[in-house]
Amino acid sequence: VQLQASGGGLVQAGDSLRLSCAVSGHTFGTLGMAWFRQAPGKDRDVVARVSWSGTMTYYVDSVKGRFTISKDYAKNTMYLQMNSLKSEDTAVYYCAAGVRRGISSSTSYDYWGQGTQVTVSS
Repeated sequence: VQLQASGGGLVQAGDSLRLSCAVSGHTFGTLGMAWFRQAPGKDRDVVARVSWSGTMTYYVDSVKGRFTISKDYAKNTMYLQMNSLKSEDTAVYYCAAGVRRGISSSTSYDYWGQGTQVTVSS
């Protein structure tokens, strides 16, 4: 399975960005997926998860109401729509996937994309 993340950039606080994670090499509909982020000097933490069925989602409290995770089955692509960006959202964002994964806090992923940098200036 190959994951290709894109869409990062430099924006101002309050702006929006949409990250994409294109999937190849596996049946997209069987993959539970997630976005993680890692700020300088910090651990990589989960931002949002979507179940393999696409019917369940999870968001970390700090992004609830601002970020939306979604799967486009026609394009084999997962998205993270990020609105009302804040300086504390600055990080490298990674997409991840695993076969038939749910959204529980113990969910692990077998496949990872390369990171895409998001920088939010205040």
